[in-house]
Amino acid sequence: MKRHIPNLLTLGNLLCGTIATIFAIKGDFVGVAILVATGIVFDFFDGFLARMLKVQGELGKQLDSLADMVTSGVVPGIVMLQLLISALDVDAASYFGIDKYGATGSNLPYIGLMLTLGACYRLANFNIDTRQSDSFIGVPTPAMTLFVISLPLILEFSGQDFFVELINNQYFLIVITVLLTFLMNAEIPLFALKFKTFGFKENALKYVFLLLSLLLLVTLKFVAVPLIIVLYVTLSVINNLKKV
Repeated sequence: MKRHIPNLLTLGNLLCGTIATIFAIKGDFVGVAILVATGIVFDFFDGFLARMLKVQGELGKQLDSLADMVTSGVVPGIVMLQLLISALDVDAASYFGIDKYGATGSNLPYIGLMLTLGACYRLANFNIDTRQSDSFIGVPTPAMTLFVISLPLILEFSGQDFFVELINNQYFLIVITVLLTFLMNAEIPLFALKFKTFGFKENALKYVFLLLSLLLLVTLKFVAVPLIIVLYVTLSVINNLKKV
């Protein structure tokens, strides 16, 4: 029975992602954020429990990627599609309706679905890449997803004109989409937040990242989320250069 406990959490992740997909189509981005965050928590603890209970297996590995494909693949793609629809000021019904399909004549918002394709490729590659047991190569799909789902929250709650104008800019959104798709599959080693010990010397980079992330969250709230992802990549690149 215990070998199924991690899988139940994985299925919880999938359920959150499935409902979040519906919310994303409806444009309820607060609901999307809550569900995706819950799904990511499930995603963390399914692996943690599998290791603790010593029930890791190929089924759990494949199931985990399939669940992530929805929560951290389909959902961010649809959110970015919605953001591009809003930035272009076109009728969302022409994308999600049946009778009005294609009425605007603009296919540009579909660029957002590049995130879904990039996530799919990364997750499939992750399952066969033996180099990513203690660290990551390329930005993990949950990190990309947190970046994307934070954007509509910044629009709604930040109250800062600069960020609102930036996120409402179609060219900014397209650049972000292309960049995140590339970073998910780039050969860039990134540190993982796994602690084998809690000593400062061997975990200095992780502690610095966590401290700076906390400061950003306290001071900038939702605006901090994409900045934390940028910080994560930047610190990883600096750490890689120090090792050369």
